[in-house]
Amino acid sequence: MATLIAVNVGMPRDVPWKGRVTHTGVWKQPVTGPRMVRKLNIDGDGQGDLAGHGGPYRAVLVYQVDSYRHWRKHLRREDFTHGQFGENFTVDGLPDDEVCIGDRYRIGDALFEVTQPRVTCYRVGLRMDEPQMPALLVAHGRPGFYFKVLAEGTVQAGDEIVKVSTGPEAMTVAEIDAVLYKPGRSRSQVERALRIPALSPGWKTSMQSLLDDYDSKGWSAGGTGGNTGLTSAATSPPPAWPGFRPLVVTDIAPESTSIFSLTLAATDGSPLPAPLPGQFVTVRMRPDPQGAPVIRSYSLSGRPGDAQYRISVKQEPHGRASSYLHQHVAVDDVLDVAAPRGTFTLAEDEAAIVLVSAGVGATPVLAMLHALVDSLDPRPVWWVHGARDGTEHPFAHEARTLLSRLPSGRRHVSYSRPRDDDRPGDDYTSTGRLTAQLLEDLAFPPDANAYICGPVAFMDDMTKALVDCGLDPARIHTETFGSVTAITPGVVPTDAPAPHLPAHPPGPGTGPSVSFARSGLTVSWDAGYGTLLELAEACDVPVQWSCRTGVCHTCETAVVSGRVDYSPDPIDLPAEGNALICCSQPPTDLILDL
Repeated sequence: MATLIAVNVGMPRDVPWKGRVTHTGVWKQPVTGPRMVRKLNIDGDGQGDLAGHGGPYRAVLVYQVDSYRHWRKHLRREDFTHGQFGENFTVDGLPDDEVCIGDRYRIGDALFEVTQPRVTCYRVGLRMDEPQMPALLVAHGRPGFYFKVLAEGTVQAGDEIVKVSTGPEAMTVAEIDAVLYKPGRSRSQVERALRIPALSPGWKTSMQSLLDDYDSKGWSAGGTGGNTGLTSAATSPPPAWPGFRPLVVTDIAPESTSIFSLTLAATDGSPLPAPLPGQFVTVRMRPDPQGAPVIRSYSLSGRPGDAQYRISVKQEPHGRASSYLHQHVAVDDVLDVAAPRGTFTLAEDEAAIVLVSAGVGATPVLAMLHALVDSLDPRPVWWVHGARDGTEHPFAHEARTLLSRLPSGRRHVSYSRPRDDDRPGDDYTSTGRLTAQLLEDLAFPPDANAYICGPVAFMDDMTKALVDCGLDPARIHTETFGSVTAITPGVVPTDAPAPHLPAHPPGPGTGPSVSFARSGLTVSWDAGYGTLLELAEACDVPVQWSCRTGVCHTCETAVVSGRVDYSPDPIDLPAEGNALICCSQPPTDLILDL
C-alpha cells in the first residue's frame, strides 16, 4: 500500500547564488494537518518560475522515500528532511520505474493524474547543495513526477494512496524521462508517448519534435545528431566544413544607399555546399593585420542552390567590420568564411508563408523566397517589408520579380517617408510603418508560418501583432543578428552591461582564446572559470541555460571554430558542430556563436 508520508509547501523566496539572486520556490517544509489541494497549487505553496514549474499539468510534485534512501547512500549524506528535493508530496511507494504517465490516484478527498517527470533545473542542485543533482536525477532514473489535480480536495500526511486507473501505453515515468533525455531512444517509444492523452503539452511538443527528427533524418545509435526534443539548435544539419575556409570575392554590388552585397566562391571554382534558406555564415576579418581578428555573421541572401554564396551587409556609421568590407575589400580578395549555420529556416509543412522584414532584415527571408520560387511552391506567400524610402529599399526589383513567379505570391511594402519619385502602388503599397492594424488587414491564415527579421524592437512589435492577429506563437520565427536573448530562469533581473573582458579573472588567463562571435569579444581561457558558461557570464555575454549540468541542452551553442572537452560528460551529446557550454572547456582556440 502506498502512503502519503509528508505534505510539503513553501512560498518563493530570493536566494543569494553565485553573486546574483535567484527567485525560487524549491524550499519546501512539511506541514501538519489537512491541506487543501487546488487546480494550481496546495494552499500555502507557490513556484518562483512559472515558465518551468507550476500550472495545471505541474500542480503537485511527487518524490519517493525509496529515492531518499538511494541518495543517502550514493551521496553519503544523512541530513535530508522531507521536501528536500523540492517535492510537495513525499510518498512511500509510487516508484518512478512503476508509476506510468496517465495513472490516476486518489489521496484523501482529491483525485490526481500523472502528467510528466520532473524537468530538472539548477535549483534542485541549489537546494541540495549538490550542483550535479539535475544530471544525477536523470542518470539514476529517479526524477520524480508531477500530478495534475482532477478533483480538488484535502489531503494530509498518513493518507492512503489508492490507484484508480492505469494510464494507456503503460509508459513509466523513468522510461519516458530516458526517452527525452538519454540516447538510445526508439521511434516506437516516442510514438507510444504521443498516444498518452494525459502527457503534458510541453512533453508532447518535445516528443513530436523527436518524431519529426526521426522522419527527416532517422537516428543512429551513438550518433551525434543532437536532441531536437530539447532544443531547436539541434535541427540544423552538421556544418558543411569545420572552422573557416578561404572564399574569394567575385562580385560586389549595392542594394541600397546603406546595404551592399558580396558574392563569395570557392578558390578552386568548385560549387559551394547548398545552405538551408535563411541560414548565415560567419566571416573572419583582420582590419588590423597586427591586431585581433574581427568576427561577424551575415545572412545569406542569394538563391540557396547557387554554386556561390551572396551575403548582404549594412554599412553602419561606426561599424568596424562593415566599414572594412565596404572600403577595403575588393573583387578577387579572399575572406575566411565558416560554413552556413542557423535554425531560422523554412518549416517542412504545408502551411502558408508570411515573410516580414525591415531594412537589411530582408536578407534571410529573401533566400527563403528564392527557395519557394525554385520549387514553384503553390502555397500563399506574403512578402511584407518596411523601409524608409526607395533609396533604402534593398532587393526591391529582385523580390518583385520572384513574387511574380509564385502562383500565390502577395506583396505589401510600406515606406515610412516616401520620396517624391517613389511610386505608390508600384514601389510601395502604403505609407507609414508596418503596424498591427496593417497586418490584421492582410488577413493571414491563423495556421501560417511567419518569419520575421529586422531590428529587435521591430521583431518584438511584429511578433505581438501577429499573435494578436491569431497566429500560433509557436509558428512565429525570428532571426537576431546580435546577441541571443538570455534565458536565466529564476535569476532576478538587473541592468546588464555590454559584453566586456572579465573584471576579476580567476588566474593569469594563459589558456586558449575564446571568441564570442555575436558579442565581438575575445578572452583568454583560465581553468578557474570552470566552464565556458561561467566564462561567458563573467563577461556579461548573454547566455541561455537551465540545468547547468549537461541535461537540458538549453545552453547548446554552435561552435564556429575549434572544439570542446566535457567535464562532466553530458547525458546526451549535442548536435554535431554544437557544444553544451554549461559543462565544457576549450582545449584549443575556440569561436562560439554567442
